[in-house]
Amino acid sequence: MSGTGMMYGGDEIGALVFDPGHHSLRVGYAQDDTPKADIPSVVGVGPADPVMNSDLETKADNNIGSTNKYYVDTTHINVARPNMEIQSYMKDGMIENWDLFEKVLDYVYAKVVQSESMYHPVLFSESAWNVRNNRERLTELMLEKYNVPAFFLVKNAVLAAFANGRATALVVDSGATHTSAVPVHEGYVLSQAVVKSPLGGDYLSLQCRHYLESQNIDLTPTYAIASKDVIKERDTARFTPKELPEKLTASWQQYMLKGLLQDFQMSAVQVLETPYDERTAAQIPAVHYEFPNGYHQDFGPERFKLAESLFDHNMLGAGQLASASVGMCDADVRLSLYGSVVVTGGNSLLPGFAERLNRDLQHRAPSNTRLKMISANGSVERRFGAWIGGSILGSIGTFQQMWISSQEYEESGKSQVERKCP
Repeated sequence: MSGTGMMYGGDEIGALVFDPGHHSLRVGYAQDDTPKADIPSVVGVGPADPVMNSDLETKADNNIGSTNKYYVDTTHINVARPNMEIQSYMKDGMIENWDLFEKVLDYVYAKVVQSESMYHPVLFSESAWNVRNNRERLTELMLEKYNVPAFFLVKNAVLAAFANGRATALVVDSGATHTSAVPVHEGYVLSQAVVKSPLGGDYLSLQCRHYLESQNIDLTPTYAIASKDVIKERDTARFTPKELPEKLTASWQQYMLKGLLQDFQMSAVQVLETPYDERTAAQIPAVHYEFPNGYHQDFGPERFKLAESLFDHNMLGAGQLASASVGMCDADVRLSLYGSVVVTGGNSLLPGFAERLNRDLQHRAPSNTRLKMISANGSVERRFGAWIGGSILGSIGTFQQMWISSQEYEESGKSQVERKCP
């Protein structure tokens, strides 16, 4: 039992699970099947409006000598506001802007959990390459500012493995800003063999944008359209632009355009099971897609070509990443890693992603290897893999002695996280 003698993950007190990523922060209660909220990992920062008193916080910014207002979550961020900049608090899979991150935590407790932080133990996921300074800062923040009764930090790859019923696995996680291969052995990350590349969902969005613009397809997002006419396929779009406030920032407009590109990505783009070949791709039925302005057309082989960069051997594609990671592990664990390849992350939801990874690994693995891919069929399980693993871990009885209790923190300080959270 922990220092306070509480059964943290039990029914009496709901432990909260936080899984921060570049695309969104997933948060909810341990024991639940899915997160309670999936909040974008960006914050809108705009000048405070003295007339409109919002329920969101305004705070004096010492650097500028003015007050800022912070907008958190989709319904607030997606509103066209003059001079509102979009800023991310994440960088390279780690929390970087702590002030913005605290704004999001304040929002989570006030609007999502609707309960005081002191009542809920907190389990956080972290990237396999998180640094000591960040880990200690998060521990300090949760136990001092938010006064949580207990805290724990777990590598997201370990949680994704747990979510798929594995303590040993090679976790291939393709998210917004990168794809990584992380070997997990008996619940611990083999950190010397972690391999990552900057090819993820955002890179694919950029590829889609370049392609669509090269085809002179108008990418006007929904927020800028008042009404549109029904037109024939490939006819020029006929729409009425919406009257928008002046001084919309470039960062907000880019953020909204990214949403359009992500929708196109998930609706039209697909990964071929074999390396791209136009004749093979041409035999697969085209996909019809309509843009917000009403323009619509079929997309054929090009939708496969767009995804090919994720598996490009010259750029450390997913298959290469995974086999390189296994190759850096001790010979005696390689077979068990190949026998349990867990595919997770929002970008892995691209149709054909897991099948192509399977094919690439079969070509790269030693001939005596029994390769087994574990990719949850449901999009929820794959997108929220690490969160679901945290939900499971936070609610099992044997885990209850693992928490860093507030009492232990008072006695030993933030260095506890290095000792108790591998």
